[in-house]
Amino acid sequence: MEYNTQRTQLHMPEYGRIIQQLVERCKELPTKEERSEMAMAIIDFMGQRNPQLRDEDNYKHKLWDHLFILAEYDLDVESPYPFPTREQLAEKPKRMEYPKLQGDFKFYGKSILQLIEKAIELEPGDEKEALIEVIANNMKKSYNVYNKEHVTDDVIFRHLKELSENRLDLTGIESLEKSKIYYTTNNNSRNNSNNGRNNSNSNNNSNKNQTNTNKRRHNNNNNHKNRK
Repeated sequence: MEYNTQRTQLHMPEYGRIIQQLVERCKELPTKEERSEMAMAIIDFMGQRNPQLRDEDNYKHKLWDHLFILAEYDLDVESPYPFPTREQLAEKPKRMEYPKLQGDFKFYGKSILQLIEKAIELEPGDEKEALIEVIANNMKKSYNVYNKEHVTDDVIFRHLKELSENRLDLTGIESLEKSKIYYTTNNNSRNNSNNGRNNSNSNNNSNKNQTNTNKRRHNNNNNHKNRK
């Protein structure tokens, strides 16, 4: 009985031992034409064994790269793509630089920094004030979610001022409820609520009037019958 530990090591275990054995057989063929023909057949077989690769971009190119890896970078065949070298595949990707937030404000996220930069670029006016207040509200939500505790508005105003390097300042407002955006929103809500109540009262009065009219008609009909 032969154990896997006694066999040659699989270069890409996801393809299995059968495909690796086919690649070894391909390398032994005497002519380049025969090797190329068998390599094409192996590529098709690799695609059938791993259909999930078809959802990726340039999956055929990846299959040829994998074939070359399975052949230990030693395969003389006609390929539609250039084969990679060991050095290219061993090269590590560059370290991704993440945006750095000032101090301990990581929980606010990159989007808050982008909004702050946008607000700084705007000319003074209602649009800029509204955006600053939107930023403060989102900062408050992020703070509460991350720290799982209530935060006062003055803390948010202080953080906003620090993140914007003193270029955005809401410290003159007592609270976010005193800001224009809240005042406008609350007024609109109250107006909508009042309009809803007025419409409801109007409908109720209309229904009552219709009911009273129907009752008068019914009473008049009964009186007419009684006279007869």
